[in-house]
Amino acid sequence: MKNNIHNNYSNLRYLFKYLICPIAHQIKIFFFRSRRVVLLKIPLKQSPLAGQGAEFYSFTALLFWHYLSCAVKTFIFNPKILILNGIIQVMPIHNTPPTKVQTLEIDADNDGQRIDNFLMSKLKGLPKSRIYKILRSGEVRVNKGRIKPSHRLVSGDLVRIPPVRLVENKHPDIPDRFFEELNETILFENDDLIIINKPSGLAVHAGSNIAFGVIDILRADRFENKFIELVHRLDRQTSGCLVLAKSRIALTQLNALFNSNHDINKQYLTLTKGNWPESEHRIDTPLSKNEIKGGERMVTVNPQGKTAISIFRPVEQFNNCSLVEVTLLTGRTHQIRVHAASENHPVAGDEKYGDKAFNKSMKSKGLNRMFLHARHLAFNLNGPIQVTAPLEGTLKNIIETLRNNEESI
Repeated sequence: MKNNIHNNYSNLRYLFKYLICPIAHQIKIFFFRSRRVVLLKIPLKQSPLAGQGAEFYSFTALLFWHYLSCAVKTFIFNPKILILNGIIQVMPIHNTPPTKVQTLEIDADNDGQRIDNFLMSKLKGLPKSRIYKILRSGEVRVNKGRIKPSHRLVSGDLVRIPPVRLVENKHPDIPDRFFEELNETILFENDDLIIINKPSGLAVHAGSNIAFGVIDILRADRFENKFIELVHRLDRQTSGCLVLAKSRIALTQLNALFNSNHDINKQYLTLTKGNWPESEHRIDTPLSKNEIKGGERMVTVNPQGKTAISIFRPVEQFNNCSLVEVTLLTGRTHQIRVHAASENHPVAGDEKYGDKAFNKSMKSKGLNRMFLHARHLAFNLNGPIQVTAPLEGTLKNIIETLRNNEESI
C-alpha cells in the first residue's frame, strides 16, 4: 500500500514536471508576449469575420494550435511520458544503484596517465562534471592523499574511487556486416597495435548524427573487455591506413611518434584539379582551425596558425586533373585538403574546400566520394613496421576512366 502511494505520487510529480508545467509556461509566454503581436497581424477590419468577433476567434484559434503544438513537443521530446491506449502514462525513473568503493592498483598500462583520464576510462557513463567534482572534493584519493585532476599516476599507486551512480552504457545497434567488413580490412596486427584500411564513409568514432565508428565497432566486437584506442584520426570520407593502440604503453609511444612527425613516414594519394607545374612542390603555410566562414567551421591558411608542411609529387597528370602523392611532415586537421585548395588544386570530391564545377565533372566520370587515401605508413615500434593500403574499387575505376578517356600528359 505504501509503495503504491509512493509510485502514484512519483507519477503525478513527473506528470506535472514534464507535461503540465512546460505547457503552462508556454501559455504564459503566449499570453504576455504573443497576444499583442497576433492581434496586430490580424486587424479586425481586414478579417473575413469582421463585425463577428473576428479578433476573439483568431486569437482563440491560435491559442488552441499553440497549446496543441506544446503538448506534441512535450510528448515527442520527453521519453518519460508515453500515451498507451489513450491514457497518459509516466514512465517511472529507476536510478541505478551506486557502485561500491573501489581501490585499484595502477599497472604498467596506466603508468603516466592523468588521474582524470583514468577515471573517465573506468567510470564510463559518468559525466565529466561529476568526475571533476569528486576529484575537487577529495573523494578520489591516490595513496590515501588528495590529488589534482592533472596528477599523473605511477605504477603501484593505489587509487580510491568513491561510490557513484553510472548511466547504463549500451553499445549502439551495429549491423553484423560491419564486424565482418572491418575485420577484413586489417593490414597489420601485433601485441601493441592494429592497422586497418579504413573504408570511406565510415567515421573513426561516434559523434553528432553518427551512431558509431571504427572504435565503437571494435569495442563491441573483438575488444569488448580489452584496451583499444585511436592513435590518430582520418576524415570520414578519407580511406586508408588507420592505427589503433592495444595497450596504454603502446598508445603513449605511438602518440609520441605521430606528434614528432620525424620518425614516421605518412604518404597519401589524391586526385587534384589542374596540373602541377613541377615534379615536387613543398607547401609550408600555417593553418588555423575552427574559423567560421558562412556559418561553417573551417581550417584556413593563417600566418598566426600552426606550422603545416606538405610535399606534393605528381604521379600522373591528365588534361584537367592530376594524381598526386602527398607526404605529410606535420599532421594538422584537413592539412592536405586546405594546402591543395590554397594552390588552386583542390581535391576531387571535396565538398568543403573543393571546386563545385570540378567535383561535378569528376562525379560524371563515376567519382562518388572524396579522392583522398592514406596509402602508406612506416615507423619503428619495437621493430620496423611498414604497411600499404590498397585503393578502393571506386578510386581504381576513376583512374582507369581517366586513362582511357583522356591522354596522360
